[in-house]
Amino acid sequence: MPHASKDAPIGIFDSGIGGLSVAQEIARHLPHEQILYYADTAHVPYGPRSDQNIRELTAQAIEWLYRQGCKAAVVACNTASAFSLDYLRKHYGESFPIIGLVPALKPAVLQSKTKVVAVLATPATFRGNLIKDVIERFAMPTGVKVLPITCLELVPLVEQGLQMSQQCLNTLKKILQPVVEQGADHLVLGCTHYPFLKPAIQAIFGQQLTLVDSGQAVARQTARILIKNELLGEQTCESETRIQCYVSGHNAENLKPILQHLISPTLSWSVQNLKL
Repeated sequence: MPHASKDAPIGIFDSGIGGLSVAQEIARHLPHEQILYYADTAHVPYGPRSDQNIRELTAQAIEWLYRQGCKAAVVACNTASAFSLDYLRKHYGESFPIIGLVPALKPAVLQSKTKVVAVLATPATFRGNLIKDVIERFAMPTGVKVLPITCLELVPLVEQGLQMSQQCLNTLKKILQPVVEQGADHLVLGCTHYPFLKPAIQAIFGQQLTLVDSGQAVARQTARILIKNELLGEQTCESETRIQCYVSGHNAENLKPILQHLISPTLSWSVQNLKL
């Protein structure tokens, strides 16, 4: 593929619709950019999958975004980032920048008053080296205790638009109450689906937990990468669809009412089934 133009879209990939939390941060931070969003709803959730299966599915998605002419790709999935970034960057080289996610543990560690921080992420994210490196570099030297939490029920609940349901509230209370009792004052949302759970978590715990996610940091990093590669968009796209969503699970119609609640009314969007 020839070097992409400035007006080409930014590609964003997630196992499902959770990465729209990141897509919206990027859209707000970079108002002249269009976004092509790939949701692998045929295979969500990625958390319970094997490392190799996660790599293969991620590679297929990024290749699709590449073939659509995107100028860069954001792996807006902590689980996929944990296993795929090195391979993807080596495969595509500098002509197609790949931006990944790391759970926002560093700011939580630096800001914690109690020296206890909880991280809510998938089992696969905790298996990866990205979060292990952050714990070793920032948490251990400062004496901050990191409490890992996993729960495979949460991603499917967000995918179904049930984040404020009694089932979701009960699940969140069950998994988070123990870390609050252990003194955690910050909760790192280590999956892009989890920022959509903020209202539910705050409804249960109020100000007991400061919630931290990677969305704004990824938006700033995306801007830096585009500027470095002279790919930052310059033309306004107010009249165009800002976020074009494609779903692999052929469930676009079912997702429309859910996306209406998840995506800010200030952002124009569309969703359609992926045709490979």
